[in-house]
Amino acid sequence: MYVTVFAGDPETGIPADEESKKIWERLFKEKGIEAKYVELGSEENGSKVGTQGGRVFSYDVKKNWWSRAGVPSKMPAGEPGGPDSEVFYEFTSIEHDPKFGMHCHPNCDCGRFLEIGNSVFMEYKKKEDGAFEKLAQRNVDFGGGLERMTAASIDSSDYKDIFQIDVFKSIINSLPKELSLGTKRVIADHSRAAAFLIADGVRPSNKGSGYVFAVSCAAP
Repeated sequence: MYVTVFAGDPETGIPADEESKKIWERLFKEKGIEAKYVELGSEENGSKVGTQGGRVFSYDVKKNWWSRAGVPSKMPAGEPGGPDSEVFYEFTSIEHDPKFGMHCHPNCDCGRFLEIGNSVFMEYKKKEDGAFEKLAQRNVDFGGGLERMTAASIDSSDYKDIFQIDVFKSIINSLPKELSLGTKRVIADHSRAAAFLIADGVRPSNKGSGYVFAVSCAAP
């Protein structure tokens, strides 16, 4: 397991998330796991220098910051946001693909690393003058992908991404062979979503959840 934390944002003066870094280092240490810290900064730099034997990494606002508008500089006044910390699983059987950069790292898109969970720390609000202040009421928003965790827990030569676990694989294998793999994956993902919507009583319409249902059932 590998984790990432927020490296800070010099443009807005938002500091690095030292608290998360220290927590992860302590948790790894308690389990007897060496957790070297590596400041990668940008995704581009990560591709240049690689993991360097690290376990805890820091990235910039493009990778470890969340708000509805995106990075801090694009947030409107009054919008909340905050740094996040992400958890990755490494599929060691997958060789790094150089087309994604010279070296692999947690945020590389070659498929070797898979994000299985993240915690967003909602603690800032943007002011009218562009500066940031602490929210009076702060919270942690955790998100974890069940299918991603399943793929990681049964890591083998047959299970290297979420679409190879049984809930998706059975759907993909039943689709016409002439369809591309990408199209099959979209159909499988949307079919799973549609099943849950139907179970919740949602029906296709042009409003709200019904519209989401209708769109998810449209041809990919």
